Amino acid sequence: MNKLIEVENVVISFLRDNEWNPVIKGSSFCVYENEIVGIVGESGSGKSVTSLALMGLLPKEVSQISEGKIIFNNQDITRFSQHDFRKLRGNQMAMIFQEPMSSLNPSMKCGKQVAEMLEEHTKLSEKEIKTEVLSLFEKVKLPNPEEIFNKYPHQISGGQKQRVMIAMALACKPKLLIADEPTTALDVTVQKEIIHLLKEIQAETQMSILFISHDLSLISEIANRVLVMFKGEIVEQGLSQEIFKNPKHIYTQALIASRPSMDVRLKRLATIQDFLNDSVQTEIITSEQRQNHLEELYSQPPLLEVKNLEKEYFSNVGLFGKEKGFKAVNDVSFKIYEGETLGLVGESGCGKSTLGNAILQLDKPTAGAVYYKGVDITKLPAKEIKALRKEIQIIFQDPFASLNPRITVGKAIMEPMQVHKLYKNDNERKQKTIEILERVGLDESYFDRYPHEFSGGQRQRIGIARTVALQPKLIVCDESVSALDISVQAQVLNLLNELKENFGFTYIFISHDLAVVKYMSDQIVVMNKGKIEEMADADIIYSNPQKDYTKKLIDAIPKGI
Repeated sequence: MNKLIEVENVVISFLRDNEWNPVIKGSSFCVYENEIVGIVGESGSGKSVTSLALMGLLPKEVSQISEGKIIFNNQDITRFSQHDFRKLRGNQMAMIFQEPMSSLNPSMKCGKQVAEMLEEHTKLSEKEIKTEVLSLFEKVKLPNPEEIFNKYPHQISGGQKQRVMIAMALACKPKLLIADEPTTALDVTVQKEIIHLLKEIQAETQMSILFISHDLSLISEIANRVLVMFKGEIVEQGLSQEIFKNPKHIYTQALIASRPSMDVRLKRLATIQDFLNDSVQTEIITSEQRQNHLEELYSQPPLLEVKNLEKEYFSNVGLFGKEKGFKAVNDVSFKIYEGETLGLVGESGCGKSTLGNAILQLDKPTAGAVYYKGVDITKLPAKEIKALRKEIQIIFQDPFASLNPRITVGKAIMEPMQVHKLYKNDNERKQKTIEILERVGLDESYFDRYPHEFSGGQRQRIGIARTVALQPKLIVCDESVSALDISVQAQVLNLLNELKENFGFTYIFISHDLAVVKYMSDQIVVMNKGKIEEMADADIIYSNPQKDYTKKLIDAIPKGI
């Protein structure tokens, strides 16, 4: 087999405080023609920096390839000018980015954005370009290609946006496609479709794919060979089956063990640090222990009861058209008990977050009732709703967006204490904040720092600390670990369970990651098109799903490991 790209002892350095600091430390690997290679590792391991270097997209002022070379298609591209790279990019080498919404131009129609690639690199006429774009839209299985050609990115779903990005990347039939976390924000079912699509297109066109992800199960399903990156170095590489069945490096072993198992329920998930410190705990929650726990939970009155809840949105059809109603939540009823974790799963648009917002009274329901401690909170006046906020809290998906970048994290945690007049004065509040920071694995030195100074996992801990500060009874976790690396995710899930034990919290855990929901939940509610499709004990839902929709969701979970 011929090597399409070869990376030889590459060192990539970034300028910091007038010094060049190496972040990629002597990487060597190759991608053969007609091959899919996966790169796995956590945030900061160097995966994306490596891909940007291959594409010539590293910022010139602050970064450089200080050693080694990159050979692509028998050419050393290490010293290519931007003009040379422009001829290469999109034509022989293309990239699909992680977030299609920020990669697509919001002011241009989808068809025009793909057409631009063909205008730049081919001599086709306008009519031929449109025909080719429609053909590409069909190839990536977009419904109604003609319609999507004339739509703006905000008018189509996340999965469809990602397909437009794939169509754009494939437009000039590149030899190498780099896919950087292309399915991270997508539902398991959409993710499965995208992976199937990429494999299908690769088999048809025989291009090579470099697939970057922190999801090992996903990598094991798509890649022929795998590279494992840790702190800027490739610590292990080899055939997928070999790497995942018999990992040699302790970091690879830790990554595989950090993912919640679908078969057993561990009391505590292993983290990278546990492996490095040789302190991995393997205690399992037995079915008898679980049964006793559930009996105890359900012997008490419910903390929260949702009855026939509905949330309807209205939109005008056409300029003078009638209002059209859409029920995002449709006749939903369930109970949740103190100390329980209720998992809420379903695809994007199924109504999970709308239901969470209706329970929190952030978005008033159209019909039905929400009883909290026996009181219908949908009928409470604004003043009493404000007081209720202390008891019912939320942990958001994106902690950075939910923190004010202009105030220190200490003040951000103290703020809700001040609003709800907790503790006598700011000195007491500060002391309490430092205690809470320590409880979530941070320390006093973090108090005066700003959100941008923290990693994603640390920000999520700050978001949790802010929620815990009010000592609420019920916490809605809305996709609160979906953007985190596998090991950081394990740390945060362990922390949530620990806090639940210590403070007696009750969680509504919303996520599209079904393995995580199963690990966290006592009971699971499966939602589809605003309605409850199925509701049962978490273990029963997974071992014996009753509805076709639930079976489809479970079947879509990557099971390569």
